[in-house]
Amino acid sequence: MFAPDVLGPTVDRLARLAAGGRALEFAVGTGRVAVPLAERGVPVTGVELSTAMVGRLREKADESLVPVVVGDMASAVAPGTFTLVYLVYNTISNLLTQDAQVECFRNAARHLAPGGRFVVELWVPELRRLPPGQRATVWHTEPGYIGLDVYDVLRQQVVSHHFTFDEDGRARLDRSPHRYIWPDELDLMARLAGFGRESRHADWTGGEFTADSRSHVTVYRLGG
Repeated sequence: MFAPDVLGPTVDRLARLAAGGRALEFAVGTGRVAVPLAERGVPVTGVELSTAMVGRLREKADESLVPVVVGDMASAVAPGTFTLVYLVYNTISNLLTQDAQVECFRNAARHLAPGGRFVVELWVPELRRLPPGQRATVWHTEPGYIGLDVYDVLRQQVVSHHFTFDEDGRARLDRSPHRYIWPDELDLMARLAGFGRESRHADWTGGEFTADSRSHVTVYRLGG
């Protein structure tokens, strides 16, 4: 996700969508997107729950370049009004209930000027890949890494398992829980918060979103 061919189109698209105004990143993390976007001349503020993540961000950029409000993206309030709020790399799924995800949309709306945009990058649940009676899919493999998702389809929950292997073959496991969201469900959340869908693409370069797309970048407009 740090590769130039991934990060470059992301920053380019967000800079255009900011339309000369201020941007707010929910779950800003270590500043992977916020720092280069701010360096492009777009004023960026972040919201981040993890103080450890904010500490990593501060190794790259000080408060004057990317100010951060520590708090939950569903409720934290950043000062001022913005033309763009964005949430990248599946982070809305870190909110583990539908209610919290709806509140995230409402919080975005509270921060936006009329006509402002909310951008969400999110993966598409891969339930079609689940064999009958199975709960898990392997979604990525490469030397030294295996990514595996375990689904609870009744609760619309998934736990991502990240296995990394060192040169001696020793494994480390990291887990992250998520609530997956179907694209149409995401659109309904947007309407509840006063947004209309402006566009949906398969990636940041504007590729066509199809039934086979594994993720999407969706732009919502307040009052649209």
